[in-house]
Amino acid sequence: MTEPYQNLANAIILMAVKDYRDALKKLKKRPSYGPAQDMKNEVERFFRSDWYRELTSVDGEILIKKLQAEVSEK
Repeated sequence: MTEPYQNLANAIILMAVKDYRDALKKLKKRPSYGPAQDMKNEVERFFRSDWYRELTSVDGEILIKKLQAEVSEK
């Protein structure tokens, strides 16, 4: 019975990763673009939240750094 819940948790995290990548890419082109900055801040809050830690054992700070490095390399 835990599989559907795990699938939901994974989907939530994957959506946050997608949103974060998109925001970082937009900020790379336009550093002062408000909506992208808001999304970046919101997802970073999520990755640092207690709720995120309930969904996964992946360290949120490490995930943030890896995604930033990934986008900056491109």
